Amino acid sequence: MAEQTVRRRRQLVVVDWIRRAPATYLWLTLLAGTTTVLVNLRPAAQQHLLVTWSTNLHNLGRDPVQVLLASALWTDAASLAVYAVLFTALLAPAEHWLGTGRWLIIAVVGHVGATLISVGDLAADLSEHAADPRLADDVDVGVSYALVALCAVLTYRIPYPWRWIYLAGGLALLIPPVIWHGTVTDIGHLSALLIGLLCYPLTRGRRFSTRAGHSP
Repeated sequence: MAEQTVRRRRQLVVVDWIRRAPATYLWLTLLAGTTTVLVNLRPAAQQHLLVTWSTNLHNLGRDPVQVLLASALWTDAASLAVYAVLFTALLAPAEHWLGTGRWLIIAVVGHVGATLISVGDLAADLSEHAADPRLADDVDVGVSYALVALCAVLTYRIPYPWRWIYLAGGLALLIPPVIWHGTVTDIGHLSALLIGLLCYPLTRGRRFSTRAGHSP
């Protein structure tokens, strides 16, 4: 009986954790579905699908709204398990803290803003013949820009002085690739981090509670 009670309590904690982060787990469920579709396609079909929904320069010029939305719903199968962990460890606590509305605003602004900044930088390089023209049709899908933006805004949830260590760690991960390689994705990740930090006004008045059944 005691074991059943403990098991039941654990189940309630898990259910409550998920219930208070509906956007996080809906997004993860959609990623699982699209990944299932992707892995059951032939390699050529996979490549065609990813190119079609990529936020590359060509697609953004043709149908920006559609590809910006669709690109956030695809990822490669190898990273899905990693995203499941990251969504649970970082995005769910962010949604618990911020509320779904503010969480969604930051995710959208991070994804769209970082995409436009990184692709805009590529467009400038192409106009100056400083980049390979084939990059205009490169594959760029995934959730990483929104993920980075939400991770960045969690800086304001962490108490002093640990927040500075957390922030320094993020900058240490994202600045060197921009300096060494400067790819579209590298620039996008750093842009997403800065966008997340600029979302500080959305964190005002938010308090975090780990108590089951309570949301701010």
